[in-house]
Amino acid sequence: MTTAPLGGPAVGGPAAGTDAPRGTAPRKLRVGIIISGGGSNMAALVAATKRADFPAEAVLVLSNRADAGGLAKAAAAGVPAVVISHKGFPDRERFEMALHAELVRHGVELVCLAGFMRLLTPWFIGQWKNRMINIHPSLLPAYPGLHTHARALRDGVKLAGCTVHFVREAMDTGPVVAQAAVPVLAGDTPDGLAARVLAAEHRLYPHALDLVASGRTRIVTRDDGGEHVEIRGEAEPPAAMIWPRTA
Repeated sequence: MTTAPLGGPAVGGPAAGTDAPRGTAPRKLRVGIIISGGGSNMAALVAATKRADFPAEAVLVLSNRADAGGLAKAAAAGVPAVVISHKGFPDRERFEMALHAELVRHGVELVCLAGFMRLLTPWFIGQWKNRMINIHPSLLPAYPGLHTHARALRDGVKLAGCTVHFVREAMDTGPVVAQAAVPVLAGDTPDGLAARVLAAEHRLYPHALDLVASGRTRIVTRDDGGEHVEIRGEAEPPAAMIWPRTA
């Protein structure tokens, strides 16, 4: 069994908050967020990073679409927003090389995918292995891919939710950082369930980023080749789970 620390050397430097001289503000992990659409999860992440005690800062928002609504939200929050359209490149590899170069140019240490609607190549995923997280609107490994809420309702599940995970080559796979549970209600529709799951995503993603950027997460590779995330200082209820609001 082997382990890889997150928020430390694996993401380009010491854990956030560990390398500041005494009497100065702790260093924050430099985060780049990649979007394709409205950017509501991006906005939740950026809002969290504005807190003085949050261990990460948003230094770049990238989009492959010039009409992405999240670009205006990023600009309004004072975060540099850059468009790199995939349509301007002959293949995925060269598009992703441009994305990678922009992330490196801004000194990004951790990538957050927030509604980025393009499949990434093994090359890009390899460049950012253990340094890229994604949010998905289901309790993975259940319901990877699209139409998650309709599929969950069709199957009659009682709990839906969302997952933040480290990115691996297979779609919607990788070690789970944290999850949020959302009850399925009588008479639910895909749109109604999606709206409640999205509200949970806005709570979960900043929470998961906090865990990673503060250096509390560690990826464990088991003898069978599987992986999972351990969280230091885990309390009750577990830091890796957000339960539905009761009030």
